[in-house]
Amino acid sequence: MLEFLPEPMREPTVLAIPFFVTMLAIEWFAAAKLEHDAGHDDGGGPRPGAYETRDARASVLMGLVSIGTSAFWKLLGLIAYTALFTYVAPWHLPMNQWYSWVIAFVGVDFIYYWVHRVSHRVRIVWATHQAHHSSEYFNFATALRQKWNISAAIVMWLPLPLLGVPPALVFFAYSLNLIYEFWIHTEHIDRMWAPFEYVFNTPSHHRVHHGRDPEYLDRNYGGVFIIWDRMFGSFTPEVRRPRYGLTKPVDTYNIWTLETHEYASIARDVKSTTSWRARVGYIFGPPGWAPSISGHDPEPAVSERPT
Repeated sequence: MLEFLPEPMREPTVLAIPFFVTMLAIEWFAAAKLEHDAGHDDGGGPRPGAYETRDARASVLMGLVSIGTSAFWKLLGLIAYTALFTYVAPWHLPMNQWYSWVIAFVGVDFIYYWVHRVSHRVRIVWATHQAHHSSEYFNFATALRQKWNISAAIVMWLPLPLLGVPPALVFFAYSLNLIYEFWIHTEHIDRMWAPFEYVFNTPSHHRVHHGRDPEYLDRNYGGVFIIWDRMFGSFTPEVRRPRYGLTKPVDTYNIWTLETHEYASIARDVKSTTSWRARVGYIFGPPGWAPSISGHDPEPAVSERPT
């Protein structure tokens, strides 16, 4: 079963760390050099492309911890995927054929879109994903502000090995997806070539995704391909510079709090009611869900990103 562990394909995200560090250092240096530039309207928020040392340090530390936690979840996934691939899949895609790689890459990105969408619409899943959105800065350090629990993605990828995609390719494609998403976390790249903007995720599209403005909330879920958002009605173009972060800022640089505060908030909400319908709503409803004023049928609140 372990022959599907990608031994010749070392973890791509780990191999990409020198690239991440180099690009982060260049952008941070550029931000420092441009700090004197006040020729824009920042609305009182961070300057475009700015860095704040404590914020960037928290992001980097969260990314480093995520390497270890993701390895744990991937190990569990590898065991399950290999069992499905070996004993249940009706056919096996060959590792040495180009189309297997294409199927894996597109399949992972398609499922990533839905995992990402669920992460914004189901509160218990949002509880782990919100950490990535907690910074009010948008730069390469923010790209490293990763969640520590990828169990939702591991579960939702199950159809891939079940349909014959080798487990090694599933994880390799996911790593490529993460590497691609690094460079789109920047304010130093404006619009790109229109055909590229139409098909692929870009910094402009992803700035919208990180915006906390009402018109930008829960939009542009794509990883590599923005075409999924266009197909499924979740695409919004960037019409003005977003304000970044959560709708209710956490106001801390403590990485444990940044990762876990929403779980604590869910626990408090569940404890505050004796209604099982309300408890289920607090856990599985969208972020910002609350029971109706009448206290009977729970109703979803306006979509938000709560603390």
